[in-house]
Amino acid sequence: MPASPALRRSLIAAATLPLLFGALAACGYGSAADKDAGKAAPAADGKKLSADSVKIGYFPNLTHATALVGVQEGLFQKELGGTAVKTSTFNAGPSEIEALNAGSIDIGWIGPSPAINGFTKSKGQSLRIIGGSASGGVKLVVNPSKIKSVDELKGKNIATPQLGNTQDVAFLNWLADKGWKVDTQSGKGDVNVVRTDNKITPDAYKSGSIDGAWVPEPTASKLVQEGGKVLVDESDLWPDHQFVITNIIVSQKFLKEHPDVVEAVLRGSVKTNEWIATHPDQAKTSANAALKKLSGKELPADVIDPAWKSIQTLDDPLAASLQAQADHAVKAGLLKKPDLKGIYDLDPLNKVLKSLGRPEVGDAGLGVN
Repeated sequence: MPASPALRRSLIAAATLPLLFGALAACGYGSAADKDAGKAAPAADGKKLSADSVKIGYFPNLTHATALVGVQEGLFQKELGGTAVKTSTFNAGPSEIEALNAGSIDIGWIGPSPAINGFTKSKGQSLRIIGGSASGGVKLVVNPSKIKSVDELKGKNIATPQLGNTQDVAFLNWLADKGWKVDTQSGKGDVNVVRTDNKITPDAYKSGSIDGAWVPEPTASKLVQEGGKVLVDESDLWPDHQFVITNIIVSQKFLKEHPDVVEAVLRGSVKTNEWIATHPDQAKTSANAALKKLSGKELPADVIDPAWKSIQTLDDPLAASLQAQADHAVKAGLLKKPDLKGIYDLDPLNKVLKSLGRPEVGDAGLGVN
């Protein structure tokens, strides 16, 4: 259903809004548990860079496809030569930020909410966003026997991953734009927002305790396989169908001490995204193999196929969309106006892009320079 210009402008600020307090997990991907994913052997004939190794963190989730595929296919290690890649996986953003602050990881793939939260809580001293990774992959899926149109959402129970997480606030603001009232804390209102861990959302849907969910992939596609219907694809609410869902961050200490290593990882990321774009089926298989290695099981074809298509891997961090999220949080009275100046350092990425003959990307005025 096409949105009016006013609605689209409002949604630009509303979609994927992070609620920036420390208790919140990132993007509703689960608990704060983390897992060592292993160490890749350095290239036998590769030249070691300024560090013996680089510690990379990411989620075992399709929105972190660049990291999954880049590690699985050895594309990062190829760029790093004799500098070894050590990997750890996380199920929630706060634990990854803690690991970055503690030096347990140097570079991480992470969602917008924890990136902003980590930067603001440290007063701009802990991290920089150095690149983009993914856009899209968020949908409102509903039970078509109960909800056939947006108007029929009223009075229904709709799940989001967690109070205040990216999808939760996006849904709350989308509802507010429709003129419906919902109490942010309790979720009660014209539409009942039920905070439900993504891991149990499909079972809640099957039991009938929820009538739909505003969730990221692959949860959205799992609901579709249970008979659900996509009522809203969040990508349709954004200009050019793009909004940040995954960034690349680095500790400022590591960036200062090992710029050559950071540049090599970014080159690996750019080349991985290029490989994903030119080999989509092979890349999908690679990502699923990585998920099986990390979680013990792969996603079935009827889930991974549609989920994969809805996620776009990219190099651009889509900085303007990050700024829109923060602006809307302030407007909604959810946090004091954060100073995001300096959250981006895109010089290393733009150096890589320029060397490959690609256009540079912008920081929306939020860069260190």
